[in-house]
This record gives sequence, structure tokens and C-alpha cells, in this order.
Amino acid sequence: MAVNRAQHFVPRQPGAPAFLSTLGAALAVIVLCSGAGASIHAQAPNPTSAANPFFGSVTAHPVSDETLKLSLDEAVRRGLENNLGLKEAENGEKALHGEKNVALQEFLPTIALVGDTGAHQQNLAALGFGPGVIKDFAPLFPGGVVPPGLSEITRDTLTEGKIEFSQMLFSGPVIAAWKAAGAAERAAYFAKMSARGEVVQQVATAYLHAIAAASEVDNAKALESEDQLLLSHAHAAHEAGTAANLDELRARVQLQAQQQTLIAAENALEKDLILLKREIGIDPGQKIALTDAAPYSDLAAQTPDEVREIAYKNRQDYQNLENQAVEYKAIHSAYRSQRLPSLSFGGYYGVSEVTGVGSHGNFVAQGTLSVPLFREAKLRGDVESAQAQLSAVDAQLADLRGHIDQQVRAALLDVGATAQLVEVARSNVDLATRALSDETDRVNAGVDDNLPLVTAQATLAAAQSNLVESLFQYNLSKLALARAAGVIEQQYRVYLGR
Repeated sequence: MAVNRAQHFVPRQPGAPAFLSTLGAALAVIVLCSGAGASIHAQAPNPTSAANPFFGSVTAHPVSDETLKLSLDEAVRRGLENNLGLKEAENGEKALHGEKNVALQEFLPTIALVGDTGAHQQNLAALGFGPGVIKDFAPLFPGGVVPPGLSEITRDTLTEGKIEFSQMLFSGPVIAAWKAAGAAERAAYFAKMSARGEVVQQVATAYLHAIAAASEVDNAKALESEDQLLLSHAHAAHEAGTAANLDELRARVQLQAQQQTLIAAENALEKDLILLKREIGIDPGQKIALTDAAPYSDLAAQTPDEVREIAYKNRQDYQNLENQAVEYKAIHSAYRSQRLPSLSFGGYYGVSEVTGVGSHGNFVAQGTLSVPLFREAKLRGDVESAQAQLSAVDAQLADLRGHIDQQVRAALLDVGATAQLVEVARSNVDLATRALSDETDRVNAGVDDNLPLVTAQATLAAAQSNLVESLFQYNLSKLALARAAGVIEQQYRVYLGR
């Protein structure tokens, strides 16, 4: 059966900060906090975590000899704890929280305690204190005479300790950086919540697919038992001389064909279980048993307008993009505020001790007012670039509104269509079952040979397979509708009718 895992969300991942100066730090935070999107890829024929992290997980426990009983709720819970894609989103949120703290530091005072000691040697002549200059300092020496043999090379040991202080009092880019960092952190939160919804949809889809595969195995086993019984009857009839050898050969071919179908179904089930275990943090070698049957219930009728309003309130990707717009507005404001003056304060107090001279305190206290006079070309270029980014995000936000409407309408259509397919598939199974029963009676009565009976069995097998596929697609479409509405994590049980 084909698996259609629709993707609705794109979680964001942050970049790495680099802070070189107050202004550079401010702009680095807000530009890097805007981040680069990591798209969620569609399922490949052989999905791996290398192509899509939501197909991987962190293994929580080693393999045990016991068979693990696994319900859908338990599978979702394990997925939310161990899924690799969600952990990447959570780490992205933590990284942006760290970047926000870095932006906060630009508002706070920076205090450092510095101490050093060392031996120093100076060449007085190289510093401009040649013999002629030294003679000018003769009155400072005892007796007014320069001591004979005074060396122009001096040696001393300097030990000093000081405490340094600096703080930005006002800076437009720093203020804008703080606002952008807050918006980036909120966007990362919604990206994480979007990833949680992705995990619920992926895990529930994998679980439902495994249930469908298990149903295929059960159907194949039941048909194999019937074919085995048919072969026994054909063989007995042939031995008694009441049926041709062709009937026995036909029954044997049908049995072997059904055995092949069973082998393929069991293999598909095992691979589906491995994929499910990889998504929720269970070792692939651990034996599990699914405890839930395929759910089925009618979904309450909803209009596109009703679902769309729910989506605008709950879709994390929509809220994520709204916060990205706030980020870019802050970036735009930061570039515009570069025209404003900035005010900072800094200084230090220290004590220095030189060998043979003693110690002495020294300090610096200074305020710095920086007023940009003319950088118009760069400032206008920065503002225009930021405005272009903001316009792009606004356009994406407008497009997302239309995309949500499209997804909601498509999901509602899929729910309605697959519900009808389930009803038709159930009717086909009932009809095929009755046809097989009637044909069995005709064969037992000697009215027909077993060719129509084999045909009736094949028809029933196809009808049962179609019913399993229809139920799977119906549940899948309801999950997609819950995802389109942005409520899959909270209400997937309601939508599945559990």
C-alpha cells in the first residue's frame, strides 16, 4: 500500500552567533536569529533519518527478551520523547535562547578583574632618552650630576591589578537586536511545536500503516487456510474419481500463489514495524505487538471556513512566520537606528607596583558619545536590504494564508472521498463473501468445477485488501485534516475516533 504522508510545516533552525563589537553584536544577533529553514522532506521509498530526521530517533532502551505491548498513544508518547527531528527543533530553540541572552548582555554592565605581573626591559635610547636627553634631567639627580655609568637599558618587575567596567547606555541597534532576539526565540518555540505536530503525524501514520499491514497478513492467512481446505477437497475428489486432475492442479496453484502473498505481506509488516520503532526510539531488534485495531468513526461535518479559522489560531507555522515578520521589522529598525547617536560609559581602577618604586593607584572614567555624520550610502543600502527581506516575509505570510485555505479544503475533500471509499469497500467485501459462499455450495453440490470458486476467492481477497487500504487512507486523511487545522497533537484521538 502506498503511504502518503503530507507535510505542512517547515521548522526553523538558528545560525551560530559571532559578536565582535557592540554594533556588530547587535546586528549579528538579529541577522543570525532570522535563521535558515530546514525543510521537512517528503517520504522516500526507503525513508532514512539522513534524508529526514523525523524518520530517526535516539534509542531509549536496549533490546529485551519480552515482547513490548505498544498502543498508538504509547507510540506517540515515545515519539515525542525520542524522535530525532523533534530533538533537533528543541536544540534549535535552546540555541536561540542562548543568543537572546547574548543580546541581553549588551544592555548589562561588563565587569572584568585583570591582574598581571612580569619582568620588563626597556631600551631608553630607542624610546628617545639618549645621552643628550638624559643630561637635561641632571638636576633631578642628587648633586645635580648624572651618575657615571648610567645604563640606557633598564630592567624592572611590574605587577598590576585592575577592575574594568563598561556599559552601553543607549544604542538603537542594540535595542532593536533585543526585540529581534525575543521574536526569534518565539519563532523557535513555534518551530518546536510544529515539529511536535510533525512527530504525531509521522508516528500515527507509521502505526496505522503497520496496522493495515497486519490486517493484510491476517487476510492472507485466512485465505491460505481456505485454499488449503480447497486443495484437500480437490485431492479427495480426484482420488475418488469424481473430479478431474485439473481441479486439483488448479487448487494447488491457488494455494501456492496465496502462500507467496502471505510471505510478501509478512515481510512488509516487519519492515513497517522497523520504521515505526526507528521513529519512536525503540531498538529495531526489539519485538513489539500492536495493541490497537484500525480505528473507524465518522467525523463531524465541518465547513472550510470553520476549519480555516481554527487553523489561523493554532497553526504553528503561521505563528512562526508572524514572528519572523517581527524579526525582520526589528532588523529594519536596527539599520535605520544606525543614524542615531550611541552613548556608552567605561573605565577602570587599578594598582601598579614597580620594583624599587612602590605602588600607585590609577584609574580611567570616560563616557563616549558617538554621532554618525556621513555614511549615507551604506545606511541606505542596509535599510533597503532589510526592507526587501521584510517585504519577502510579508509576501510569504500572505501566501501562507492562501496555502492554509488550500490545505484545509483539500483535506476536507479527502476525508469525504475516503469515507465514501470505505463504505463502497465494505459493501464489496460483503458481496464478495456472499459470492464465495454461494460458489462453495455449488462446488460442493457438484454443479461447478473449482475454477469459479478460485475466481471468487481472488475477488474476495482483492475486496478485503481494498477495504484495508480504504480504512488506512480514511484515517490518514483525518490526520491530515487535524494537521491542517493545527490541532493534531491535542486532538488526534478525536479525529481518529478513539
